[in-house]
Amino acid sequence: MSTESAPIANNFLRSIIEEDLKNGKHSTIITRFPPEPNGYLHIGHAKSICLNFGLAKDFGGRCHLRFDDTNPAKEELEYIESIKESVAWLGFEWGEHLYYASDYFEQLYQWAEHLIKSGKAYVEDLTAEEIRAHRGTLTEPGKESPWRNRPVDENLDLFRRMREGEFPDGSKVLRARIDMASPNMNLRDPVLYRILHATHPHVGDKWRIYPMYDFAHGQSDAIEGITHSICTLEFEGHKPLYEWFLDNLPVPSRPRQYEFARLNLTYTVMSKRKLHELVSSKTVSGWDDPRMPTLMGIRRRGYTPDAVRTFCERIGVGRSDSWIDMSILEECVREDLNEHAPRVLAVLRPIKVVIDNYPEGLVEEFEAANHPQKPEMGSRKVSFSRELFIEEDDFMEQPPKGFFRMTPGIEVRLRYAYIVRCTGVVRDVNGNLLEVHCEYDPASRGGSAADGRKIKGTIHWVSAGHSVDAEVRLFDRLFGDPNPDRGGADYKQFLNPDSVEILPAAKVEAGLAGADIETRYQFERLGYFRPDPVDSSDGKPVFNRIVTLKDTWSKK
Repeated sequence: MSTESAPIANNFLRSIIEEDLKNGKHSTIITRFPPEPNGYLHIGHAKSICLNFGLAKDFGGRCHLRFDDTNPAKEELEYIESIKESVAWLGFEWGEHLYYASDYFEQLYQWAEHLIKSGKAYVEDLTAEEIRAHRGTLTEPGKESPWRNRPVDENLDLFRRMREGEFPDGSKVLRARIDMASPNMNLRDPVLYRILHATHPHVGDKWRIYPMYDFAHGQSDAIEGITHSICTLEFEGHKPLYEWFLDNLPVPSRPRQYEFARLNLTYTVMSKRKLHELVSSKTVSGWDDPRMPTLMGIRRRGYTPDAVRTFCERIGVGRSDSWIDMSILEECVREDLNEHAPRVLAVLRPIKVVIDNYPEGLVEEFEAANHPQKPEMGSRKVSFSRELFIEEDDFMEQPPKGFFRMTPGIEVRLRYAYIVRCTGVVRDVNGNLLEVHCEYDPASRGGSAADGRKIKGTIHWVSAGHSVDAEVRLFDRLFGDPNPDRGGADYKQFLNPDSVEILPAAKVEAGLAGADIETRYQFERLGYFRPDPVDSSDGKPVFNRIVTLKDTWSKK
């Protein structure tokens, strides 16, 4: 898949890399995308993926896909596979450069012993709660542990026994011996290893102790020769610790960390914990629910990788946190689909129309363009008959001023076909509408009046005998508030009760019966849709609304 659709925009990271290459600091650029396999990737990760892989590609370097798999209690093979699939879906390749932090566990262990032998790490017996209490506050220094000055030999013996699985979970940890009075809380003797008797999805049951992310990450960068370790701003306070490890270990290279602002997108939550909660509570159908901000979710909904890459390029890369409105992402999707989506006819809430003066049994075919601005996309035949379906809200018996669709006594154009005039309706004994009756102008074939009279309204339709039953799912934003993740609030209170509407009795062109799941369509006048790749409804095709034709939330 092409990754050339978005223009290259300058940013501070690009300038840094250009300068590093110019002055000879690096001859090759090596970046990495380092997800933790404890959930599915979301749209926020797409920014980091596009940035790391994009910079490496633009400067002729390479980007590694490395799983920072240091916590087997929360990691699963399912997440690993979904992450690989999502990165590939976005159009990026890692080739032979697929790595796992767990590949380096033995080296990391040896470096932990190196710190112990040099008096810069010790085995701690305090509980997690006691360690937190000893750390102090932002305005008060921490308190040294009574175990901070254990002899080196005792620390080595205990650490090796920890590795052998001699001690229970939580009974001991290994801490770096740095500075309990440091103004940077991350330098107040951070934990390097904890005991965890858990099966690891990549290395199985080999280990009983696991390194913390902060200890594994920078050293993994160094092992792989990463030149530019690019991460989000929340890791800025961790940079002194990142560099302390590099300063105090015999690492083979010296990567440098650079921070950029993470993606904050309105009407979403992007905390993995909260996304887990939405899935486990069955608030959504799964990680790939089309309302979820996960890459698997937006992919199932019908967003294209081109649109996501364009969005990531458009919002830019900066050093200040800011909020990006969901409408910007949706507009990128519209722009891409407007260019490439073939047009088709569909009726979501059908009402029956009978053309009384149209010959019974006659079926005509009209030529319909697949894209009005792109003749190279060709055309198709649509069948027309005496009985049709039109959209429920395209008919009103007593319309307000300015209503130019079907109403008694007024002419309206049926797209591609004829001009018709409504002559009446049929209702059941309870007053429910059964049929709308019309007469057509035989001289208006193609939708133009022979005498040149103006017809203000044009509506879409499908032939009753030549359409296919379908289920259509109208997806909208999962949350009704632009910032459901605001501090202190229960984000679930902002769930949008109208985030999905299921229409089980829609009618679509016959050609959509076997629609390819990778094809996105514009249902004329209605929006952009794609066949759902997972579900079918009693053999009927199921279509997901990707996005509306225009931004409707700005009006709300």
